[in-house]
Amino acid sequence: MTLHHWIRQTHRWLGIFFTLTVLANLAAMPLGPTPPAITYAPLAPLALLLASGLYMFFRPYLRKAERS
Repeated sequence: MTLHHWIRQTHRWLGIFFTLTVLANLAAMPLGPTPPAITYAPLAPLALLLASGLYMFFRPYLRKAERS
């Protein structure tokens, strides 16, 4: 499996994990003050999603530049 395929698969799993952390955050809000661990849990997968998404977005442009 190439690096590109590995990053795409990781990006998909991070999206699922991010969604679950946001849902857990929303489910905990009506129960009272939420602990910081639940409140800030979506930030780590979000940062990784940003990095992998930017890689996948710019990859075709970088490959075009290499061919020229």
